[in-house]
Amino acid sequence: MRRSTATKKPVLARLVLPGLEPAAAEDLAAHEHHEGLSLQGADLSGCDLSGATFSECELMGVTAHATILQHARLLETRIERLHAPVLDATRSTWRDVELSGSRIGALDIFDAGVRSARITGSKFDWINLRSSVLEDVLFEDCTIEELDLAGVTATRVAFANCRAGSLALAHAQLKDVDLRGLEIGTISNLEGMAGATLDTQQVTALAPVFAGHLGIRVES
Repeated sequence: MRRSTATKKPVLARLVLPGLEPAAAEDLAAHEHHEGLSLQGADLSGCDLSGATFSECELMGVTAHATILQHARLLETRIERLHAPVLDATRSTWRDVELSGSRIGALDIFDAGVRSARITGSKFDWINLRSSVLEDVLFEDCTIEELDLAGVTATRVAFANCRAGSLALAHAQLKDVDLRGLEIGTISNLEGMAGATLDTQQVTALAPVFAGHLGIRVES
């Protein structure tokens, strides 16, 4: 029996949360386990939540400017309308997370683990995912000015109706990464595209870039 060679889609289950307990910013602390909480309109700006775990939580209309989430764990958590000009989530873990309708300036999520995540209807100035592991991740209706995937290991990652002003792929390891739904301005480190899927229109548009990368002279 012949195996399908089609690009595999992210495997994502619908996030269903239990009854949640209302909480406020002052209820949160670094290195603590927070479970079953609902934060509505909270201001977490400047909070240090390093090493905190959020399990089966909901964050709605939260402001998180310069919030520190280093080594934090977000598990089975829904985030909507997050406003964060700068968010430090380096070496964090995201699993079964939904992020939607948000505006984030600089999202530093270096050396992180992101699995089973759906990111929709959001805008980012810069996402730093360098050296992160991505598995079963879907971006939908997102605008990203700078997307840095240098050194990532990505499996079953897809984009739908998204745009990236620039895309960096140095030393990336990609498998079933579907870029057909991503409008790309510029790409650096083309060798990192191995394992990605493009459509014919994208390949045609990028032909001069590929030729330059391979040292091919094109003359009419």
